[in-house]
Amino acid sequence: MKTLTITYDEGLLLLTGQQPHEFEREAQFLLALKLFELRRISAGKAAELNGLSKPDFIFKASQLGVPVVDLDDDQLEAEFRNA
Repeated sequence: MKTLTITYDEGLLLLTGQQPHEFEREAQFLLALKLFELRRISAGKAAELNGLSKPDFIFKASQLGVPVVDLDDDQLEAEFRNA
């Protein structure tokens, strides 16, 4: 697996109130979340990149307001019809 290095000023830690390991973990999660939101990676891959189960990733994504289900109108109607 490749490693991505991001340079940041320690002042950023003061602004966020986080320790370096907390900030770095959150940045890693948010990168995977954004890639998922842009449909560049799956929820499973985003979860894997963060050491989470897929349901845990989906739950966290939904808590942050990122849609985790993308159904068009016909698919949504079919879901309700079959419920």
